[in-house]
Amino acid sequence: MQNGAMKAWLDSSYLAGANQSYIEQLYEDFLTDPSSVEDSWRSIFQQLPTAGVKPDQLHSQTRDYFRRLAKDSARYNTTINDPETDAKQVKVLQLINAFRFRGHQHANLDPLDLWKQERVPDLDPAYHNLTEADFQETFNVGSFAIGKETMKLSDLYAALKQTYCGSIGAEYMHITNTEEKRWIQQRIESVAGRASFTTDEKRRFLSELTAAEGLERYLGAKFPGAQTFLAGRWRRVGADAERNGASRGQKRHA
Repeated sequence: MQNGAMKAWLDSSYLAGANQSYIEQLYEDFLTDPSSVEDSWRSIFQQLPTAGVKPDQLHSQTRDYFRRLAKDSARYNTTINDPETDAKQVKVLQLINAFRFRGHQHANLDPLDLWKQERVPDLDPAYHNLTEADFQETFNVGSFAIGKETMKLSDLYAALKQTYCGSIGAEYMHITNTEEKRWIQQRIESVAGRASFTTDEKRRFLSELTAAEGLERYLGAKFPGAQTFLAGRWRRVGADAERNGASRGQKRHA
């Protein structure tokens, strides 16, 4: 028994770990050109199982690939999202939505500053657990049509206040038609709530509003208690609708 075990050990001694590099080199030579290795080694390599497996690749090429990968690991690094950062991102999107829903309640609609605005807590970043430190962080702005994909929270907050809390209040999130709601949203957010009217247009608006207000006062005094509508309203709506490409049927519907 001992002699048989010794013989088996001697017969397999070439497989010792110290010979690994030598055998691997022989095997690579065999893969490249089977006739380049000795007959005995070629016979051993040909007996390796091949059924159901892909042809073996040169191990040196595989090792070189992983060496290069280790040296240039920055190219292959994947971004691992921090749960806390993800939670902050959700809060930022909630802040944007809060301004869309309730920003009009903080719009500056009283030039005489006689009206006391109600406090709207969800327009405050602190309500969404966003801190002063977060104001210097950059976040994705989602569908906020500002022309950028990401912004610092400080810049985003300023843009939201300018868009929804300026001298024009926009209340539109109750609209059930998504396409109409998105259209209004795009128009408001893309110009940061600032209407692009020329000086002549602004003067005409003032003239028409002044005339309409005078007529409204006269009718109120002449026919007290009678229901009236602001004169000139439909003309203004029709003109604006036509300027924005509405058809005649659509203007009548308006």
